[in-house]
Amino acid sequence: MRDKAYNICREFLSGTWKSISSRDMVFKSVSGGLSNLLYYCSLPETHTPLYGEPSQVLMRMYGQIPSEGSDTTVTESVICTLLSERNLGPKLYGVFPGGRLEEYIPARALTLQQLKDPEISLLISKKLARVHVLQAPLVKEPTWLFNNMNRWLKYARTIKVDTVPIKHQTMAVKLLTVDLAAEVNWLKEFLAKTESPIVFCHNDLQEGNILFMDAPGPKEENMVFIDYEYCAYNYRGFDIANHFCEWMYDYSYPEHPYFKALPGDYPSVEHQRLFIARYLTTYTKCLAMTNEPKQPPNMCTVDYVLHEARVFTLASHLFWTLWSIFNAHTSKIKFGYWVCLLNYCHIYTEKIVFRAILAFFPHGLLLNIALYKLTLHIVTPDLQALTEGKKIYTYLY
Repeated sequence: MRDKAYNICREFLSGTWKSISSRDMVFKSVSGGLSNLLYYCSLPETHTPLYGEPSQVLMRMYGQIPSEGSDTTVTESVICTLLSERNLGPKLYGVFPGGRLEEYIPARALTLQQLKDPEISLLISKKLARVHVLQAPLVKEPTWLFNNMNRWLKYARTIKVDTVPIKHQTMAVKLLTVDLAAEVNWLKEFLAKTESPIVFCHNDLQEGNILFMDAPGPKEENMVFIDYEYCAYNYRGFDIANHFCEWMYDYSYPEHPYFKALPGDYPSVEHQRLFIARYLTTYTKCLAMTNEPKQPPNMCTVDYVLHEARVFTLASHLFWTLWSIFNAHTSKIKFGYWVCLLNYCHIYTEKIVFRAILAFFPHGLLLNIALYKLTLHIVTPDLQALTEGKKIYTYLY
């Protein structure tokens, strides 16, 4: 990989990079990516740039197989250029088959604890609002969410249990017997009843994708969102709900499955309200400086956005369930995808169950038993009970 990185840097960066050897180049792996492989490349200290070329860059190798990720890579490259021009993301230095070269930002990714810090969280809300008002050269219809889920669902149907690692086969048998297509169809119909504005979304705003630059100045200016590979025009509610869901996952865990689920850490209603209030204030100010149509007043209230986030929490968990199934078979990243997808599936079910319990205790009790069985891997979910729960959930919202 060192030689490949060296040749790519020579070709795209030129200048001093052409005068050093592969052995001279500083090269090391960078941790933190769940979908891509990241590498730091730098000129040795004895060499300085000649023509303004960067002395250090980040090489990103896409983790998806090319046939599945080609559209994504083109989109992300275009968006990287746009965000760089708006000072909202790193500069793009080169795009090549299977990856790209981008600006290396001397910065540190947020920890999960920092993500939950009240001051930092409100900065994230303001930055997210600035992203949501961007106009990007992408399809404006909100097709991204279900196009991806259906693509991964199609792939899931081709998985043979004997191709799954032995230690995960029992889990795979149970999970792959769930009618995921029915869940996707139900969710699509359910979300259609929620009027969530379509905006340019990041769609993967977890702690590893938020950096604080090591530079003087206000914290807000030094905060950078990265990894826009999932960006698209999408429902506002999804982006906000997905960020809230990321409070429950610590990706710094050093041992298998390389993440730790913290289901009790979903932000409190009080914090959600503070986050949304700051978001709406910034969003309204930014929108006022553009010629874009303004949102209806009822869609710009804290209660309305809070409702969106609650509903789209389901979409977040089902989306990443299907993502995990796909990546368990295609990704080169060292990560416990099978454990991850079980967790997402569990919480997706739990959200439906929880609402049902609050509304109709007898039904909720039945559903809770089904969830309990799923959690312990005793049997497959009681799909009839889950269906009943979805009816109740639909009634509640």
